[in-house]
Amino acid sequence: MTLNDKFDIQEELNKLPKKPGVYIMHDSRDAIIYIGKAKVLHSRVRSYFRANIGRGPAIDQMVRQIAWFEYIVTDSELEALILENNLIKEHRPKYNTLLVDDKTYPYIKVTMDEAYPRILISRTQKKDKAKYFGPFTSAAAVRDTIELLNHMYGLRDCRRVLPRDIGAERPCLNYHMQRCIGPCTGNVSEEEYRGRVDLAVQFLTGNYDVIIKDLTGRMQKASDDMNYEEAMRWRDLLHSVKQVAQKQKMSEGVGEDKDILGIALEEENSDADAVIQTFFIRDGRLIGREHFYMNHVGGKTRQEVLSEFMKQFYAGTPFIPRTIMIPEQIDDIELISQWLTARKEQKVTILVPQKGQKEKLVELAQQNAALILSKDRERFRREEGRTIGAVKEIAGLLNLKNADRMESYDISNISGFANVGSMVVYEKGKPKRSDYRKFRIKTVAGPDDYACMREVLTRRFTHGIDERRARNEAGLDQELGSFTKFPDLILMDGGKGQVNICLSVLEELGLDIPVAGMVKDDNHRTRGLYFHNEEIPIDTHGEGFKLITRIQDETHRFAIEYHRSLRSKAQVHSRLDDIPGIGPARKKALMRTFDSIEEIMNADPQRLSEIPEISEQQAQKIWEFFHT
Repeated sequence: MTLNDKFDIQEELNKLPKKPGVYIMHDSRDAIIYIGKAKVLHSRVRSYFRANIGRGPAIDQMVRQIAWFEYIVTDSELEALILENNLIKEHRPKYNTLLVDDKTYPYIKVTMDEAYPRILISRTQKKDKAKYFGPFTSAAAVRDTIELLNHMYGLRDCRRVLPRDIGAERPCLNYHMQRCIGPCTGNVSEEEYRGRVDLAVQFLTGNYDVIIKDLTGRMQKASDDMNYEEAMRWRDLLHSVKQVAQKQKMSEGVGEDKDILGIALEEENSDADAVIQTFFIRDGRLIGREHFYMNHVGGKTRQEVLSEFMKQFYAGTPFIPRTIMIPEQIDDIELISQWLTARKEQKVTILVPQKGQKEKLVELAQQNAALILSKDRERFRREEGRTIGAVKEIAGLLNLKNADRMESYDISNISGFANVGSMVVYEKGKPKRSDYRKFRIKTVAGPDDYACMREVLTRRFTHGIDERRARNEAGLDQELGSFTKFPDLILMDGGKGQVNICLSVLEELGLDIPVAGMVKDDNHRTRGLYFHNEEIPIDTHGEGFKLITRIQDETHRFAIEYHRSLRSKAQVHSRLDDIPGIGPARKKALMRTFDSIEEIMNADPQRLSEIPEISEQQAQKIWEFFHT
């Protein structure tokens, strides 16, 4: 379905089926502003367009912006829930309550399917023959643990395929430093190596007694042999293991995997935030805790926000515990439990504990969430002022509807050498580095910044237009790539001249995008914006001014950094690189034999051919290169 001026909302409401599904609300610009699921589409979607029944200002504001809607029918409410999650993650609509943090948690992976297993860090848990431990909240702690186990048991961390590659290459530095027992040498049997891996696995499963006994014996033996340096090494490892072994158990059930959730909700405005505190208990031990932010929660109940969090969080995490404890009942608890059970392929229970140790753990999570929300509320507001507030200030200054996405461009060169352009992108007042782009100028020789800028802008927007057309023909979403997404405002690093170059390029391509120039004073500081043929002064104490300054500085930095990298590459170029038939290996051989390029130039062909890597014919070519 496409946007149609003749779309009659009341008529389309009457056509809604009485089936489960997902509905998608669009505004007048065709942007998706809300996605929801329904057990019965006919009832749920119609409820938005009834008279106000106390649904809150945020929902009223959203409804006023709905220009048209579409829907997807599913076979069940569970299918609708899964589809809703996927669509929200893809489109991140303005009025959906969204999980701000998109984190993945590390696992410790033991590659048991290999003849000589390795212990690795992994961000995903696959259905393979490997053993996984976690997830853990600290990647640094995971790396420390892996390093400790490799060190303790001399396990390999290389990528060699064993036993295929045994003896194919020399042992690595870890072998010579006695950090690896060297299965690649062929002197270690699979059985001996597996025994060491099994001890490491016991450590990861919490059986510390065997490891402590093993390390104590090694330390004692080294001391008896008067190898005190080695004894100190085993002592330090023993101390590390004992520290790990002293983790406090927070659950009376042995071997239980649980997540414990607490929630704190800000209810002061329509753009309110919420904090979800999560305790991760694995194998009966608290392995860490993490808090998450949910935005756009205004008008939502605690139960609704908690439900949205669970759907979004557990749709993205690879590990689902057997039990999830929450502070209060939610409407679709059975549906979410059914969905998680299907994902885990084991029964997942969602509990609302009423008494005992379990209730105290949930209460502790609640207290932590409230503490974090209270502590961070002022920081949130300051950050919003620096970002969203600054964007609104700039849009207001230029009388624009919005300036959510801003692109800034700059040219860098030194006397025309290696002309380069940079494109920096800010969305909602924050840098979006994944959309930054570098341009090496192809058509301009010499220091002509205007011509360089014309080339950069033409390439950027032509690419975007072509990609949009290709996506449209293929029936794909046009708002995915950095080039297909056009800015709400273009900021040029300069005044009238740069702005006019940009406007002429946009006119040639048939695009209508506002363009402003960042005008600088004699001290090279921004003093105003050049817009619609006039200079507009800016309050130098306002957040809008500070954001423009940050964008300008970032654009300069990105362009200069790229130019510097190109200069560095040019500077390390050697005259030897220009000799036909002389590759990296022969170049190294020449530099090993001679102290300088001058010595190579002065050497005769006979002297050059004495180098094992250089044949008589190649020696002659080298001599001719320097003497003809």
